[in-house]
Amino acid sequence: MSDISGKVTAIIVDKLGVDEGEVKPEASFTNDLGADSLDTVELIMEFEKEFNIAIPDDQAENI
Repeated sequence: MSDISGKVTAIIVDKLGVDEGEVKPEASFTNDLGADSLDTVELIMEFEKEFNIAIPDDQAENI
């Protein structure tokens, strides 16, 4: 697993409380991992913080 995907997985596991094995590229935050809209916003914020990036709102809607 690449360093980036490992960090992304760790953030998802931490924020959503899911098992690492459930986190897959094809998994949906809401449908597969049980995230609600607040969880999704918190994930986006954590990704932005961890990777020092800004994700525009219109693109965040597609994550």
